[in-house]
Amino acid sequence: MNLPEKTNDIFERLSKGQFVCSDSTDEHICRLYDIIKENEDILYEYFLAINFVLEKGEDHFYFSKREGKVDIENKILRAEKWIDLIDFLKSYDNSFTKGYRFYPNDIEVKIRVDISLRDKLDNLKRHIGDAKSYDEKINSLIKTLEKEGFVELENEIGNQYKVVAAFKYVEQLILSINIPEEIQNEIPE
Repeated sequence: MNLPEKTNDIFERLSKGQFVCSDSTDEHICRLYDIIKENEDILYEYFLAINFVLEKGEDHFYFSKREGKVDIENKILRAEKWIDLIDFLKSYDNSFTKGYRFYPNDIEVKIRVDISLRDKLDNLKRHIGDAKSYDEKINSLIKTLEKEGFVELENEIGNQYKVVAAFKYVEQLILSINIPEEIQNEIPE
């Protein structure tokens, strides 16, 4: 099997749970995306042989693994976290999705005038830590999004962030949750 260049870089990134996005602000990641796209079948087979499944999303790639019951339970807990975070972000601005650009200061300004949004941010402390000020809470939230590969710092001077294609992954995850009507009334709020 003739593997493409940068296969090791691709594995290093994906095996850490990160994404490779076509619209990354990092040219190296964009190049990795192009390499995967050009060699998708070869890389799929190669990674499958070492028990990693190369998955393709909308303009991004990621790894998945075959998992046992404990791993599935952990994924459900992570999904709960992302439901809460997405709820906050979409409440801040419903157009918060792939390609969206924002400044942390703009979120803080809106929090100061929107009590509902402020309450949602306060309720995120189990996911983003016990920061005291709204500025610290927002920065912790952004660092979480950045660590997971959903946003990238686009302009260091202006502190502007860009939402990258991997964000669609978590949006699709949430949209795929289907609770049948017959059990909706049984779920405690």
